Amino acid sequence: MVEVERFVSAVCDTCNINNYAATISMSLLQAVENAIVHGNHNDASKKVTIESDLCKGGIFFTVTDEGEGFDYKQFGSIPENEGRGTGIYLMKTLSDRISFLNNGCSVRLEFVISGIEASKALERLVTLRNHYAHRLVNA
Repeated sequence: MVEVERFVSAVCDTCNINNYAATISMSLLQAVENAIVHGNHNDASKKVTIESDLCKGGIFFTVTDEGEGFDYKQFGSIPENEGRGTGIYLMKTLSDRISFLNNGCSVRLEFVISGIEASKALERLVTLRNHYAHRLVNA
């Protein structure tokens, strides 16, 4: 997964959007992990590809696996536990738009770069804090 973080860092450096690197990286790491584990079933002979490109007002990343696809419509709301659906939930929370293509073998994550609204940033922060609140331990 270090390669994914390096890729995101290089893209963000090139596009001069380093302040988005953490959000993009976390979302993209979830997509790649899902592709490896659920799409390719940890089969090392199968590949996961990542593409990125600039689009009007932002940037997008597409992650594609060599699996059979899945019923992505059943995921996305807050998972009841830390099991299935957490990765998709995080991708939906952190990206501005998510699309599934090729029967779910590809996920496209879009990030608006022209400027995120303060209310949207706060909403994302609160959602993630609430999601991880049970993990926090007082020192």
